[in-house]
Amino acid sequence: MTCLLDDQLVVALRTAASGLVRQNIRDMDNVLTQIVASAAQTVPGADGGGISRTEQGTVRACHATHEVIRDLDRLQVDRGQGPSSLAADDPPAGGVVIAHDLASRTDSDRWPSFAPAAVRAGYRSIMSAQLTSSGRGRHAALNLYAHEPDVFTAHAQNIAGLYSAQASLLLYGADQADYLQRAVESRDLIGQAKGILMERFDVTADQAFEMLINSSQETNVKLVDVARWLTRDQESRSAARPTPLWTSAV
Repeated sequence: MTCLLDDQLVVALRTAASGLVRQNIRDMDNVLTQIVASAAQTVPGADGGGISRTEQGTVRACHATHEVIRDLDRLQVDRGQGPSSLAADDPPAGGVVIAHDLASRTDSDRWPSFAPAAVRAGYRSIMSAQLTSSGRGRHAALNLYAHEPDVFTAHAQNIAGLYSAQASLLLYGADQADYLQRAVESRDLIGQAKGILMERFDVTADQAFEMLINSSQETNVKLVDVARWLTRDQESRSAARPTPLWTSAV
């Protein structure tokens, strides 16, 4: 029976992976929603799921399979309680945190605000798996909910780990793309600022760049922000400059 179940899980994962390949990777939210839904359907014992994401200190709950789960994920974020907070920011070895029975004294004492609310909503177990952090203030966790207690076995953890790996890769790829996009935008801004200084003060490109660096150090403002201010100032000057009146003989 276990071998048959394992075969079914492998088929389900292969199907999910094939679907991801066909998806447009830019539609990240849609793909993450599909990963969560597939995990909730495949991981033994799971009845639903969602993702908690931290970006520069701001935490949000997203991609939930049900409104109730989205509200519970938000409650974990708002109260700073529950498995997802630990899994995302300070997980144990293995990156998985499990609440085996939220109605138990152990879990209710550990999370006095969240645990009773989850039980009232009909969920007794939660398994949260860390999604790899990018190292730039971004953390995330895949949260799977179950109506019954003590359902998340080691086998369930292994299957959840495969889904968390898929989500981690997607988040990492999106994060890298965002980082590269910001880098390109910063380079373009600095290039524009150098051009403005070269024209305004009749200096070389190297001298213009040195002027930007000195301004950044003296004002304790990031180089790209100095460049952004300079380009906006130039745009304001151009907009305020009177439009020449051209006349022609009739």
